Parts: sequence; structure tokens; C-alpha cells
Amino acid sequence: MTIDFLIIGQGLAGTLLAHFLEQAGQKVHVVDHYDKRAATRVAAGIINPITGRRYVKSWRVDDLIPFARKTYLELENELGIFIFHRRNILRALFNSREENDWLARAGEEGYADYMLDKPGLEAYAEMTVPAYSYGEVQHSAQVDVGVLADAYRSRLRERHAITEELFDYARLEVFSDSVRYGDIRAGAAVFCEGYRARHNPFFNYLPFGGAKGEVLLVRIPDVRFGKILKHRIFIVPLENGRYWVGSTYGWDYEDDSPTEQGRAYLEARLRDVLKAPFEVVDHRAAIRPTVKDRRPFLGRHPEFPSLALFNGLGTKGASLGPFWAKQMADFLTKNVTLEEDVDIGRFEKT
Repeated sequence: MTIDFLIIGQGLAGTLLAHFLEQAGQKVHVVDHYDKRAATRVAAGIINPITGRRYVKSWRVDDLIPFARKTYLELENELGIFIFHRRNILRALFNSREENDWLARAGEEGYADYMLDKPGLEAYAEMTVPAYSYGEVQHSAQVDVGVLADAYRSRLRERHAITEELFDYARLEVFSDSVRYGDIRAGAAVFCEGYRARHNPFFNYLPFGGAKGEVLLVRIPDVRFGKILKHRIFIVPLENGRYWVGSTYGWDYEDDSPTEQGRAYLEARLRDVLKAPFEVVDHRAAIRPTVKDRRPFLGRHPEFPSLALFNGLGTKGASLGPFWAKQMADFLTKNVTLEEDVDIGRFEKT
């Protein structure tokens, strides 16, 4: 079999890159072992334009969010799914200083379109313990990234364009202008492996990190929350009356399995916020890929041009993914110059 691109990994990064490469008329084949504990299938897929304790706009948000919205709506139409949910974010403010900081930031140029002066609490007013005050973020959303990955996987299966196995680096033959993996010959291999890239023998020189996160899926009877609430933890409405609650952040971990400590922490935080009872439906954990400078990794290997990398989307993958997947596809197919902020060339191979 001869193809244009071999993609290793079919999380959010691999899915979006495959989409844009196919859109560009390229023939792709994916190698991926299905893992229900992969970060893509555990993440809530929150698109949040205002983040951090200083309430600053996320990096490149004015470019990223419109492009993400357009991309997810296109994928909904192509795959016959519903994954993009416009949801404002209610952010709890815990004292007068935080409220003043919020109002001051909302008055700055470029922020008024994202930050509302008068939040609408709706069902949260009666069903949660009130904070000192609240801010509300608009142009935010929640994307069912796991549903997207599964739907795209089904399409790859229909096209016989996926090999469902763990990738074996020892079987990869690398040439100057192509690669071979078993009976597949490709112009290039692109690694989209998430945190597992730390073990990639070709790209493990890059400063990959990993943060373990644990989440709960819960049901809250007789409650209809339409917005996302950030009240120390996130409460995110999902389909079928379920809510995503999370997340913990762990930098020291033995594996990607859920822990009793993580569950206890999340349940305690949820009880601190909710006045209503809840039922835990599932408890999940995953390791997110993180990067030293919090910028994605895009580019070709400095010694083997037939090997490339698209990784490092991290906790903001739902907003970062579409824009940079398109940039990566253009780089691979049109030789477009990558921006310095995301080019892996910013880190030297030693």
C-alpha cells in the first residue's frame, strides 16, 4: 500500500491532522491502539478564552476560537454528529479584590467581547452554594472530543485507513524521502502520540512533560445546568443529563489509572459547591501531554525529513487543535513556513 502520510496516534491531534490532510487531497493511514483512558476520551473539551488568576485572554484566542468553531461545525456535518456546544462559563469570584480585578480587565480593550458585566446564574442560583460574586465568559464552548475521535475512527475503518495496534518503532524503516511500516509505504510519518511521545526514540529529545488528571462523570437529578461553572473545579454539562467534574492535576504519578485519593478530592469539592445530591457514574484518569513553554510542537525531524511531529496541545487542545492542525497540514503539503512559536526547531537536538 502506498500513501502520502502515515499518522501515528488518533487522539484529537491525529484526528484533526488526518481531517485536514484528507481535505487537501492526501491519502492517509493511521496506526493507533484504542485506549479508553487516552486524554482525548477523558477531556471535557472546554474552549475557554479567559483563563488564569489574572483573567487574561488565552494565547491567539482571536484566531483560534473562530477557526475551531468553523472546523467542528464542518466535522459535525461531515460525520453526522453533534459535538460543538456553545456554553458560556460562569466563573466564581471569591472576594472583592477578585471582583474588582474582573471588572477592570473587562474594561480593557479587546476584552469586552468575551467578558460580561452581569452574569446570568440561572439554575446555579438555587442549586449551588453562592460565591462572593461571579463573572461570565462568552464565546466559550464545550466540544465532545471523544465522540469526534470515535466517529472519525469509524470512518477510517470504513475506508480501511487504520491499523488498530500499538505502533512498533522497530518496524519503521526511515528513508530520506519516505518511510515504510510493514506493507505501508508513505511519503512521511507524522507522530501524534500525546504524552507517549516521551518514549518516541526519534523525538524524545524534546522537553515533553505530562500532567495526570482525574475526572468524574456524574448525574445530578432534577437539575438543568446549561452553562459551564468554574467554582474551584469545573462542572460541565454533557449529553443525557450527565456532567463532567474536574479536574485534578498531578505531576508525580505511577500510571494513568484513577485513584481513590483523586475521587475523594473531586467528590469533596463537588459537595462544597452543590446543594443537590449527585450520583457518580464514572471515574476516569488520563495523562495530558504538556510542553515546557506551553506551545504546541509542529515540525520535521532535524535529521530525518520524512519524520514529523504534531503534539503538545495539552489542556487547551479543543481550542488549539483545529488551527494548528491546519497549519501542520499546510506545512506538510505546501511547505508553508511554521511560526517560530510552534516550530520544534526552537529546541535544539543535542
